[in-house]
Amino acid sequence: MKNQRIASSNNMAEKSNMPYVICHMMCAVDGKILSQNWVGSKAGRISAGLYEKIHRKFHSQAWMCGRVTMERDFADGTYSHKGAKLKDKQDFIADPKAKSFAVAIDARGKLAWKENNIAGDHLIEILTEQVSQSYVEYLQSLNISYLFAGVNEIDLGVTLKKLSDYFPIETVMLEGGGNLNGQMLKASLINELSLLVLPLADGSQSTTVFEMGAVREMKLKKVKKLSNGVLWLKYKVN
Repeated sequence: MKNQRIASSNNMAEKSNMPYVICHMMCAVDGKILSQNWVGSKAGRISAGLYEKIHRKFHSQAWMCGRVTMERDFADGTYSHKGAKLKDKQDFIADPKAKSFAVAIDARGKLAWKENNIAGDHLIEILTEQVSQSYVEYLQSLNISYLFAGVNEIDLGVTLKKLSDYFPIETVMLEGGGNLNGQMLKASLINELSLLVLPLADGSQSTTVFEMGAVREMKLKKVKKLSNGVLWLKYKVN
């Protein structure tokens, strides 16, 4: 399957259609999201499989996570850069015919991978121009797509526009961590919140659903009580 290389620019033509972004998360009643803290608890057993079951109800084309979440749950460790300065700043579309996608926000190119998909979802790395030339060549060798979305920092608006422009992505499931969720909320890029609240409290100092974000009001659209005391809340973000 032939890949495509596309010149990167942050001054892309404005596009009326941006992907619809649903922040889909699972948390304790105090907003904590690190489920590793709950391993062995009844609530932890309840949550097994429930999050993905609800995820599938949305029929999205892509899901997106930050670098820390990807490294912890999906990547094959971290990449050792060889230090060569980036020369090729063109976006790389490895599989233009893919139908489902996993999007990794990885500004400095730290994630290592064994293959170009996660459970069949084609992998897209979102990078800045601070990555090394060796890293983009590494991604090309694995046939992993990558998009540049900033010189020093990720521009999340540019990220969404490029995902819509280059791939058949209409809906993105934003699935953490808390820092990425907060940045997306602050930038007014979240349309909807889907929140599974488990019947437990997590008194640790771990991350919450939204970190580093601005205040945003939401309109409650749905409350559904699931089995074993789990609540599913859906909000429209104003």
